[in-house]
Amino acid sequence: MELRALNEALKILKRPCHITLYSDSQYVCQAINVWLANWQKKNFSKVKNVDLWKEFLKVSKGHLIVAVWIKGHNGHAENERCDSLAKLEAQKRTKTTT
Repeated sequence: MELRALNEALKILKRPCHITLYSDSQYVCQAINVWLANWQKKNFSKVKNVDLWKEFLKVSKGHLIVAVWIKGHNGHAENERCDSLAKLEAQKRTKTTT
């Protein structure tokens, strides 16, 4: 879910940016900072969410992105706000599909 949200946010940007991404997802942070280049070399062999990572590569082109991991549910105001918004959106979607 974090990766999908990141991709949607990157689509909004109109010009190349320097971005510091704060996330409680170690998977997303490690992938952006460490694993992604190697995944590309290996043609994403055995990588989960390949479609989302390929989309990330497309929408992140031209941007300089550094991902910083923060512990979730640990009092980071922005992270708590994101969690609340994600829960609200999930509840809306659940109501419209039932």
